[in-house]
Amino acid sequence: MTILATAPPPPGPNPGFESPGVADFQLPPIFGPVTKPVLELVLAAIIVYAFFAYTARRPQLVPSKSQFLGESFHGIVRNSIARDNIGPEFLKYVPFLTTLFAFILVNNLFGIVPFIQFPTFAHPGMPYALAGIVWLMYNIIGLRKHGFVGYLRISTWPPDVPWWVRIVLTPIEFLSNILLRPVTLSLRLFGNMFAGHLLLLVFILGGEYMLLHSQSIGLAILSPAAFGLGIVFTFFEAFVQVVQAYIFTILTASYIGAVLADDH
Repeated sequence: MTILATAPPPPGPNPGFESPGVADFQLPPIFGPVTKPVLELVLAAIIVYAFFAYTARRPQLVPSKSQFLGESFHGIVRNSIARDNIGPEFLKYVPFLTTLFAFILVNNLFGIVPFIQFPTFAHPGMPYALAGIVWLMYNIIGLRKHGFVGYLRISTWPPDVPWWVRIVLTPIEFLSNILLRPVTLSLRLFGNMFAGHLLLLVFILGGEYMLLHSQSIGLAILSPAAFGLGIVFTFFEAFVQVVQAYIFTILTASYIGAVLADDH
């Protein structure tokens, strides 16, 4: 009897590096309908509340280090954002703008915090919801200030413009000032957080692939360069995260200032 021995099949080809994409941002639920971005929103709210509660717990004429830190943060929003963009009535909106700036900043910085490493607003639903809140707020402020007709006039009827220009300009102003502001506000924040996090994933996952899975000595040798660029872009991403929180807040203040003005 002859026994025919068959050799095991050769291993399949290396599948290659699969670059990260949109699917990597669709995080599965942790429990029930609760996802990681939802937990990050809650954690950010707790951090912001704890920060201001701690820094303001014992106010003194000569501030402590923690009080000075809280007052400095508040002063940046009050002097550089609210006062310059809203006008005489700016003080009443400083608490909202300060909280907004801190909340966005913490959620953005989650993207570079170890073991979290996901900016909340890289998921599109989050910045859309936040921009919707801002949209409701400045529209309500405008309606209370000017009434329905007056608010539409300052938002869509620019002064000192010939009537025949207004035929074209008024619909554009309505779309720009009433409908498209929350879209552009949210897309700017989402796009920057999404692109920055995607770039970090490319370098970090690419470096891991080059080191552990490429089966190439040359790529393994070059893998520290990929990790190094990932570290460099982490610092750059931190800068972008701060800037985007500032831009979102300053645009919100400018929208509030625009609806409080008597002229367009």
